[in-house]
Amino acid sequence: MFTNNPFAALGDLLPPLVMQVYIVLMIVLVAAGTLFDIVHKGSARYFLNNWRKTKSKHVDAGELVSIAVKTAVVDVLASGEFCNARRRIAHLLTMYGFLLYAISTVVMVFSYSTASIWPQLWWLGGLMILVGGYWFWFFIRVDVAAEGNSTFRVMHADLFILSLLGSVTLGLIWAFLQTSASSGASVFFGLYVIATTLLFASVPWSKFAHMFFKPAAAFEKRVSYANGTRSNLPGPADKPEQFGSARTAPRQY
Repeated sequence: MFTNNPFAALGDLLPPLVMQVYIVLMIVLVAAGTLFDIVHKGSARYFLNNWRKTKSKHVDAGELVSIAVKTAVVDVLASGEFCNARRRIAHLLTMYGFLLYAISTVVMVFSYSTASIWPQLWWLGGLMILVGGYWFWFFIRVDVAAEGNSTFRVMHADLFILSLLGSVTLGLIWAFLQTSASSGASVFFGLYVIATTLLFASVPWSKFAHMFFKPAAAFEKRVSYANGTRSNLPGPADKPEQFGSARTAPRQY
């Protein structure tokens, strides 16, 4: 099961070209949705204007390179903005799992070599997403862990994580059923395509785009500390003893 390319067996149902065109369309949807989100919210204009206005101290090229490296290593690769270890681990599992899962999907759709490690990486990435995503959904969300709301309470902000979990869950079930030659495999494949299309087509209305412009925001924040433009702002507040509800001590900070 873990060594078979699940997309290779679709050759009898769909020509490889159809699946390849679908992958390209999803990439186009992500790019277009991200650009729309940036323009609609004015994120790029805000950071550009803020960059021009807040140059009270010159930061040389060497320091900018150092800041860029720190941003990439600490804020991006290690998710350093999360102080809570549980949330950071869940985020890292989901992030790296998604990278493995997405890259493996593209490789297996465009290259049908069965003697490769990509199917194992596809399964590993998918399982990492499920562990990190469901852990976050049921145990780490602020409105659940601190405010005592139901784990099944759904808001607009949950569109990204729910569509991601739905897509990956249905995809792994489809791959398992296909390996078992189950008659229900085609049904789950259809549901998998619908959930995946929702994931990538809903970029302008979900948190998907934040993975692209959040590194830029982290870089701008570090530069603002380096050039002194944040020196007139108050320091961060201490962690509150209780947050939201007195039932549970805060665990999301």
